[in-house]
Amino acid sequence: MTSVTEPALPEIDCADEPIRIPGSVQAHGVLLAVDESDHTVVMASANAAEHLGQDAASLRGRRLQDVLGPDGVPSLAAGEESAEPRRIDVPLPDGTRRAVDLLAHRSDGMLVVELEPPVGSAPETAPRTRLALRALQGATSHGELTRMLAAEMRRVTGFDRVMVYRFDDDWNGEVVAEEAREDLEPFLGLHFPASDIPAQARALYTSQWLRSIPDAGYTPSPLMPGLNPRTGLPLDLSGAALRSVSPVHLQYLANMGVRASMSVSLLSHGRLWGLVACHHYAGPHYPSPSTRNVAEFLGRTASLLIQGKEDEGRYVDALAISATAADLTRSLAGNIRNPLDSLAGDGGALDLIEGASGVAIRVHNELRLLGETPSVQDVEALAGVLWSSGRTLVVTDALGRDLAATELTARIAGTASGVLGVPLTSGERSDFLMWFRPEVLREVQWAGDPRKAVQRTDDGLRLTPRASFSAWVEQVRGRSDPWAPAETAAAQRLGQDVDELLARRSAEDSRIAAALQQIVLTERPVIPAGFSLASRYVPSGNDIIGGDWYDVTVLPDGRVVLMVGDVAGHGMGVAAITAQMRHALRAYLVNEGSASTALRRLGTLIGALLPGKLATVVAAELDPQTGSARITSAGHLPILHLGAEGGRLLHEATGPALGVDVARDYAEVTVELARGDALVLYSDGLVEERGVHLLRSLEQLRDRAAAGGRDPDGLCERLLAGAPQTRDDVTVLALSRF
Repeated sequence: MTSVTEPALPEIDCADEPIRIPGSVQAHGVLLAVDESDHTVVMASANAAEHLGQDAASLRGRRLQDVLGPDGVPSLAAGEESAEPRRIDVPLPDGTRRAVDLLAHRSDGMLVVELEPPVGSAPETAPRTRLALRALQGATSHGELTRMLAAEMRRVTGFDRVMVYRFDDDWNGEVVAEEAREDLEPFLGLHFPASDIPAQARALYTSQWLRSIPDAGYTPSPLMPGLNPRTGLPLDLSGAALRSVSPVHLQYLANMGVRASMSVSLLSHGRLWGLVACHHYAGPHYPSPSTRNVAEFLGRTASLLIQGKEDEGRYVDALAISATAADLTRSLAGNIRNPLDSLAGDGGALDLIEGASGVAIRVHNELRLLGETPSVQDVEALAGVLWSSGRTLVVTDALGRDLAATELTARIAGTASGVLGVPLTSGERSDFLMWFRPEVLREVQWAGDPRKAVQRTDDGLRLTPRASFSAWVEQVRGRSDPWAPAETAAAQRLGQDVDELLARRSAEDSRIAAALQQIVLTERPVIPAGFSLASRYVPSGNDIIGGDWYDVTVLPDGRVVLMVGDVAGHGMGVAAITAQMRHALRAYLVNEGSASTALRRLGTLIGALLPGKLATVVAAELDPQTGSARITSAGHLPILHLGAEGGRLLHEATGPALGVDVARDYAEVTVELARGDALVLYSDGLVEERGVHLLRSLEQLRDRAAAGGRDPDGLCERLLAGAPQTRDDVTVLALSRF
């Protein structure tokens, strides 16, 4: 049957199933727990009489060498956890002897001795091991290695079916290689849900390499006594070959028709990569301890080879990514003023992550999209959700699952089921790099309905053995190809490079700004007696050097000229032009004695020497003796006069902007400043707001200014507090007569 993916059931808590301390053993062998200090038997499995001719109760308190003979006392060096299996002859009460394979390990401060009767003659393991090892070492790819492993493991162990089973990131398993009897239905390519091997079982597989169940129909043999007398707790049987098996797992095997099984762990960098699962159907199957040792050796060897091939693949991928990253870094270093151009030019950041279909780059709040991406609005909305609670790395190949399915995630699934997002910290708070991968529709063939592994009961969800393993096909939606660790690392490194570049640029701008602003902005203007002046300059959010400037120039006759100007653009080039214009205007003012004439001459100069440049200036010529002020404007916003009747915008003083080829004089308007009056000169950053008509903004500015006192510092702060949030620089100059 076919199904569309449904929300996964939560992983079942199997902590109440004591798989490490089952309190019993498989019946084909006997277990003795021995005090290592004096070698007295403390615990024994109830089937001791069957194997040793003496019941468990009679064995307790006896010395191990009296039970097994002098050859039956294992010798473990200090710190050694287990001993190699060996065959001994055990004396029986009737005077005969019985051959057994002895295994020993330490657990809970005890020496655990396990005895298994041999099945058939002891096989010669060395030749088989050498042949299998050569086969594995000759594999050139993951696929070939797992196929070789399945074949060699079956040849060594004799099971009817051997599968190599690999886990995904969600701990679902897939059969990636199989060697089986020809009459068996193939399992190759089938998937098994994570609930088939619960978390605590996976943890045990990580620490114990091999698990054998020679007869899944066995009757467990309990340990006697049930609790370790030395600790008062059940004996930990994690390392015991005879450890009894979960009834759920035994039923699971029975439902599959499996009579005997064995599993060997496959690890990569200490993490469970997969399993070699061996099944036998014809009846019980008893691989000897030496055969199990060979199987474990092959599993450990294959694990190293798997790890090596994964590392090799990651290394090759990392080299390719590093080459692209190096090109990007060089481009960024050579274009420190415009990092966005380097990141977006010629593929740029998109080429860094192979398989990414699109990338969104936002630097200093400027957003650019490359390749196939969600819309600008959806990218903005996604960024707001991803980083609403903190600026951290985002890595997901199932956005709808990890972010919780919403209208947004459904709408962008076609281009952004996978997202790799790196927040930038040295620019604006909302800056980021974000790569996208589209939804990849997949069909997964499960060995039975994966949802049947759990059952809802009055006590909640309970683990149950699945009864059906018929192929069950699921359509997986909302998933992209996963992001490789090398890709994630490369994205983070690029984010760090951009952050460092932005930080260097900011530091450089600050140093240059400190010098240039001394030229562009007047720090300590001369103020006539009876007047007070305050100024504020707020740099652009895009560049610390803006086009705004202000000046206070004293003329030879004692008049004072207050000016605010604006050159189109931002950056150091604009600052240099601003300094030239300001100094030229000062010279013309001193020479001409009139702001209107000086502005006309400056306009001619700009048209001749700086074609294409555009600037505005407003000037107030103040006679401190009379309080009279003559206002002239070259395309600038009107000066605000605050008098006894409130606020008035002096629109009458208008003229063309500097750089506009219009040869005419500039209009002038004169106002009288009484005591308590004020003049406010400002740049467009104080009033311009997207979506609001400029006249409306000017009226709001006038009303805010008139609503409070005329103290210049308080006036500047009040006007800035009510200014719109823009990316432009802002200049305010306030003069009051007292």
